Amino acid sequence: MLLIMNDSLARKILLIITLGMLVFISAQGKKDTAFTLNSEFAKQIRKYPFIKKVNPTPQTALKEEHNIVYATLSGRDVHLDAFIHPEKKLLPAVILIHGGGWKSGSKELQKPLAQQIALSGYQTFTLEYRLSAEAPYPAGINDIRAAIDYIKKNSASFNVVPKKIALLGCSSGGQMASLIGTKYPKEINAVIDIDGLLAFHHPDSEEGKSAADWLGGTYEVVPKIWEDASALTHVSENTPPFLFISSRFKRFTAGKAEMTEKLTQYGIYSEDRKIENSPHTFWLFEPWFDTTLRYINNFLYLNFKK
Repeated sequence: MLLIMNDSLARKILLIITLGMLVFISAQGKKDTAFTLNSEFAKQIRKYPFIKKVNPTPQTALKEEHNIVYATLSGRDVHLDAFIHPEKKLLPAVILIHGGGWKSGSKELQKPLAQQIALSGYQTFTLEYRLSAEAPYPAGINDIRAAIDYIKKNSASFNVVPKKIALLGCSSGGQMASLIGTKYPKEINAVIDIDGLLAFHHPDSEEGKSAADWLGGTYEVVPKIWEDASALTHVSENTPPFLFISSRFKRFTAGKAEMTEKLTQYGIYSEDRKIENSPHTFWLFEPWFDTTLRYINNFLYLNFKK
């Protein structure tokens, strides 16, 4: 009789735990894992049969720290990876934001770029942030700002110069980096936008469902949010220097011409580099990775080291 009661109790406990896990997963939203290096390679190899994936490589010159909790948001931890020079020398920092249409992707996508930038004399960081299925705009923006604040507060541990922090983003990550650079210009000191749009509602933009899911509705429903989420809206005399690296597809850099004009009017340094004959995700593959890295390092040198 006691065994039967214990078995019944165990079943009830198991049911409670299972329901709790389901509630937790539901609260986070189903994570979209569609955008990965392998999935993008399979997509692009058909049109560019000569491309090669750029994978992370073992590094002896860097200390890598993975899954550092930089904040606890809505009941769960969010993480960053750090690629640090072990010697006690203060260096500028570069924070990398992955793409994936605000709904997919992971910080691991940025690891090869983070490693190579770090080897050029920087402390680098890749970020996890909440995606659109888990939390809509401006949650992801606030997450990145929390990571910036965390790195600054721990600058001594990371050997970072707090007033020399660049924000680098790819695709939707580029949009997020650009928005933070214009809307919250005092928080960072340079922006590198790799094929990320500057204006959601624009003649060159083709944003639809992915943007609407992140912004909480279509432009017709929430026009003020679409404008507020556009970096072009917030350009001012306080905006930091910008590097734009773009593919041939105008939709991914919608608003860039107008933004460059505004930056020039304010006397703010900017560069506009183009990767010809490439897919949108050129930064993930050779033969474009090295060119992208060279543009980044030249810009960082001019703004942080020269």
